Amino acid sequence: MSREDLIRSALEAAFHPHRLDIINESGRHAHHAGDDGTGESHFRVVIAADAFGGMSRIARHRAVHEALGKELVGEIHALALEISE
Repeated sequence: MSREDLIRSALEAAFHPHRLDIINESGRHAHHAGDDGTGESHFRVVIAADAFGGMSRIARHRAVHEALGKELVGEIHALALEISE
């Protein structure tokens, strides 16, 4: 399973989002720091879910990182998050 698939699966299970876009930006960072050669090192996630209601920006980011787990987050060099309700 690709990292993109793992991200999608984890976030869908944790938040049941009404919007979830996972954009692989690794190609824009080829041959730069953090490029591990897999083509899956840099991602942008746009997620909207009712579960984020009432949470601060920091709490939302922490919740996403927790849902993804330390292992997966550790495999990704860059993870940009756009989170809303």
